[in-house]
Amino acid sequence: MTAAIVPTLRVLTPPHGGRDTRVGRDRLELLAALIGGPRFDPLLRPDLIVLPRDHPVFGWGCRVAGCLRARQDNKDLCNGHTELLAEARAGGLGRAAFVRGAQPLDESENVEPPPCRICQVRPSRNIRLRLCGRHGDAWATLQHRQPVRDFESWLAGQQPAPGFGECQVRVCTSLAASSLGLCSGHENRYRRAGCPGRQRGKGRAVRFDDEAAFRSWCARVDAVWRPGRLNLVGLSPLLAAEVKYGMFVHGQQPHHSMWPLRWLQGFANRCRAHGVESVMAVEPAGCPNTDRMIVTEIRNQVRLVYYSPADTRDAGFIEFDHFGARLPARGSFWDLTMVSQRWLRDALWDYFAGLMRRPKPPRSDTPYDGARRACAELSAYLELEAPEGGHDPTRLRAEHMHAFVADQRHRARNGLPSLGIRRRDGTAAPASDISRSIGANYIRKVLRQSLDCGAVARIGLAREFVVAAPAGGVEPNRTRRPFPDDVARALADEANLAVLADVHDRHDGGIRLIWEALVYTGRRPSEVIRLSLDCVGRYSGLPMLWHDQTKVGNYEEAIRIPEVLYDKLRERQRVAIERFEYRHGRPPTDAERARMVLFPSPQRNRYLTRPATYTWFHRHFRAWVDGLELGTWVPHQARHTLATRLLANGAALHHIRRYLGHVSTRMTEHYAKIALSEIDDVLGRVWVAGPGAPNPGELLTNGAAGLSRERAEALAIDLSRRSTPTEGGFCTFQPVVDGGACPWKLNCEGCDKFVMSGADLLYWRRKREQWMAIAERAPDDATADYLHQVFAPTARAIDGLEKALAGLGLLDDALALDLRRPQDYFHRIWSTAFRVAQLADAHDEHPAKEAEL
Repeated sequence: MTAAIVPTLRVLTPPHGGRDTRVGRDRLELLAALIGGPRFDPLLRPDLIVLPRDHPVFGWGCRVAGCLRARQDNKDLCNGHTELLAEARAGGLGRAAFVRGAQPLDESENVEPPPCRICQVRPSRNIRLRLCGRHGDAWATLQHRQPVRDFESWLAGQQPAPGFGECQVRVCTSLAASSLGLCSGHENRYRRAGCPGRQRGKGRAVRFDDEAAFRSWCARVDAVWRPGRLNLVGLSPLLAAEVKYGMFVHGQQPHHSMWPLRWLQGFANRCRAHGVESVMAVEPAGCPNTDRMIVTEIRNQVRLVYYSPADTRDAGFIEFDHFGARLPARGSFWDLTMVSQRWLRDALWDYFAGLMRRPKPPRSDTPYDGARRACAELSAYLELEAPEGGHDPTRLRAEHMHAFVADQRHRARNGLPSLGIRRRDGTAAPASDISRSIGANYIRKVLRQSLDCGAVARIGLAREFVVAAPAGGVEPNRTRRPFPDDVARALADEANLAVLADVHDRHDGGIRLIWEALVYTGRRPSEVIRLSLDCVGRYSGLPMLWHDQTKVGNYEEAIRIPEVLYDKLRERQRVAIERFEYRHGRPPTDAERARMVLFPSPQRNRYLTRPATYTWFHRHFRAWVDGLELGTWVPHQARHTLATRLLANGAALHHIRRYLGHVSTRMTEHYAKIALSEIDDVLGRVWVAGPGAPNPGELLTNGAAGLSRERAEALAIDLSRRSTPTEGGFCTFQPVVDGGACPWKLNCEGCDKFVMSGADLLYWRRKREQWMAIAERAPDDATADYLHQVFAPTARAIDGLEKALAGLGLLDDALALDLRRPQDYFHRIWSTAFRVAQLADAHDEHPAKEAEL
């Protein structure tokens, strides 16, 4: 590669000087100790790294068995087989079948020429016969004049020729091919460069018009690319050690990107041309795409070696890998320099460290992002309004915190831009009540932790400044609305779904199927995106979907799905297996299939074991919805829509809870809007219990399923005998009926003598709605859960009453009654009652065959 076409690198000034600094020498010693350790791959230690064709991480051989050529950079086949594959695929042959039946090819011309079998000190020019130029020409001349069949006899009579030494190029380790002192590859480059220095003479009597120009060219030209080799000769010792260590750690990661050796060689050549001393001096944003990927990962790896946790605190960042608390889909490096005040940045670092040192660190990045944004907002305000920009904590008082709180409320009330919170494009995000509330809570947490650990007193920060930080209050509990009818129809329209698949999913990642599965099943988006390959099957003839219900801790749970969704998921399984065969030329083994996912990530996923991300799905889904001009909608609203539709079709809250897999009725209220009393009755549908239910897969009916008539008659009590009315039913305890005092202090609902009649059904239904409404307005989840637990026995009795009335054919009559009328006292609705305890048992022990009625 000539200097004219070498891509540029943005080289930063080394933060601690060049290779002669103490820091540079210390870093080199650290890496040298790691590279020399027993666990380090010995193949990666020399400056000229030679790797086998089938290396598990940096393999470079063609996938076709027996082929001696090198694969294309990030492909699995060589150039020759890639062209043949294109022709085969045009004829309908799959890649896996092509790889199995393809014929191997001989070595190409760009491989490292072996030494001549006669001279041993000259490189071969005829690679097939392994003969140098002199002996190759002699054999060709002999064959042209007098063909000789005994090649071995001819070899025995040849005399070796003296060699020309090694190539004069500083970074080349190959044998020179002529008296010019260059290998064959660099001879070609020398001629293309215009023959710097202009050699004269032939044989060994070579002279130059300008030998200095020739030597200068030899010093700056790059090494010739050879498959399976990485030439780090000429790099600074520290940079070479960083590349070696980066390659080793890269191979230890379970999911890593592909680093073809040609990309690594190009990166090394550019660093050599620019005089780069360390990878930490290269800005990734100023690199070509392939170099940016390599530089970013190596920097992240060696930073963990160069900096201790205390060093990161001084430098203004934190490494999660130092604490073993790496978050999913997030890097180890977190920058904290947006907080300009050192004392506040140290407090934020200590807060992060405290979270990660807990026995159970947070599983999401919400607390970390919230604390960092809050401190960035406070830092920006102090920089503008506080004495000395807030850098001297001894000068901060309570009035400064009060002024900051007032400013935050003013910005939230008027929608003004935030001071420290930025969007991804760098613009200021608008302030809101939610951001103000979250920020206030996290600022209070960070400062209070500093106060508790004594850091506040140590730096001289006034205690009044800390205690003046108010709590932000309870964060608003925002509930998503279900899709309106017009939006739901648009999102399910076949033409719109075709646009989602063809326009927004050009690489066939399965976005349309993910969306349809969300609509059909009401699962969370992450549950569908992370489906395993073998997630569907038939059990007793019913199609079932197995998924990971992580929210409630139930793994490998199943729900029933429609046939149309089952067929689409089976087709997606076939696509995933074909992609595995396309990459590996063979079907997956049983062990590999068990680890594969249905919707694999397209990046760093060689064995298709890593699922796609929600960010990827949501980005394309949002672009699709924006193109339809429907407004702002998110995929999770499909879950709210399904819950509300279940409610509208007659399913009770406990039915919805069982199907969606919620752990509490409180969460079900978050999805199903129980205030929609105007919902009209529509055609019923059959639903299946969700993973959170005691019996997953159990059918749920759209109304009150009746008991069998025999069972209902066995529970019925004839009220023609003596009884006395009470609130919500009748008391059959004879001493009370005779006028005596109740020994249980009128605790009718907990008494086994209390009975409920069909005339009381509407009363208890209204009572249930009243309890649900009270629980919905509870100030916190604990209170709501307590209210649900208190009313749970009564709710079971109400369900049992509905089943019993349905079994006797009296349910419609009971629902028609609204007020008690004396003239209806002797109606069968009044005279037939049931014990509450037996009703609850009948609901809990309802036979499966009766549930299908």
